[in-house]
Amino acid sequence: MDLVCVDDFERQADSKLEKTAKDYYKSGAGEQFTLNLNREAFKRLRLRPRYLRDVSKLDISCRIFGQQLKWPVGIAPTAMQKMAHPDGEIGNARAAGKAGSIFILSTLSTTSLEDLSAAAPDTLKWFQLYIYKDRSLTEKIVRRAEKANFKALVLTVDAPIFGHRRADVRNKFSLPSHLSLANFQGEQANGVVTDGGSGINEYVANQFDASINWKDINWLKQLTHLPIVLKGILTAEDAILAREFGCAGVIVSNHGARQIDTVPASIEALPEVAKTVGNDLVVMLDGGITQGNDIFKALALGAKTVFIGRPAVYGLAYNGQQGVEQLLDVLKKDFEISMALTGCPKLSDIQSSMVVHESTYSRL
Repeated sequence: MDLVCVDDFERQADSKLEKTAKDYYKSGAGEQFTLNLNREAFKRLRLRPRYLRDVSKLDISCRIFGQQLKWPVGIAPTAMQKMAHPDGEIGNARAAGKAGSIFILSTLSTTSLEDLSAAAPDTLKWFQLYIYKDRSLTEKIVRRAEKANFKALVLTVDAPIFGHRRADVRNKFSLPSHLSLANFQGEQANGVVTDGGSGINEYVANQFDASINWKDINWLKQLTHLPIVLKGILTAEDAILAREFGCAGVIVSNHGARQIDTVPASIEALPEVAKTVGNDLVVMLDGGITQGNDIFKALALGAKTVFIGRPAVYGLAYNGQQGVEQLLDVLKKDFEISMALTGCPKLSDIQSSMVVHESTYSRL
């Protein structure tokens, strides 16, 4: 059977993933209102296409921090990818490289950043960072990321603790014993085990520094020459602070709706952030992207590029690296259709007026 959309890959992944891993990847926080909203909010936006424009040749390439990309879609950081398939993070990174995309490696990966860098040398790689209570661990991992040729640091700001993900508590989630958090040793590598609840939440409570604040951006800037991107920004106020503290970019994100329920969908929060700092910072988005129209809508509302998390995991679970390559190809072709049928031969032709809320037409 041909797989022609993200939903097809999701169904295949559902049939292959062990229940605890499937629930870990797919669940959101609380009642999962925002989890559903991340996708539903895109459906509330209407396209206003323009016609009689020459779309015989499309150019969907872009530049982010001076790096040339084939298209404006990358792979977001997702923890513990070897639960989905033995190819794990390496399979995802290689697929991203072949597609001309950015790959962001999670701190909580089951492949070390050195091994990933060696296995995917031609992929543009960023490193997602959590700050540990033991600051020396964070300092060392930043140095390692620089040495391993990662091109940006993505500091996740919305996770001083982890959200209440009910499925993980019910399942008493633990990282399978044959896997470890490969960027660490000892307790930091093997500590994702349940003590009666969610093992990942217990790990985070024990290891992550919940006292981090804006002054720590200055601390981080002193550690590295890499551009710093803040992931998890949902308000204009925090976007302004990101600019004031010298960050290079922000990812508008609600952590896949996994932190606190009833926050806005990422696409709902995007316009206020882009309007406020879009001329000064690189504004990006993750959350809810499943088709070409979603990518188009995010770019029209101010994102320079977008990232996908769960869809890449679905491709990985389906068929390892080849599954991710196949998924990215499906999504890219779908985006090219969106570009052509809205009258946009290149990304700079996308205008904010081409996307409006459904209420614009509510009087009809």
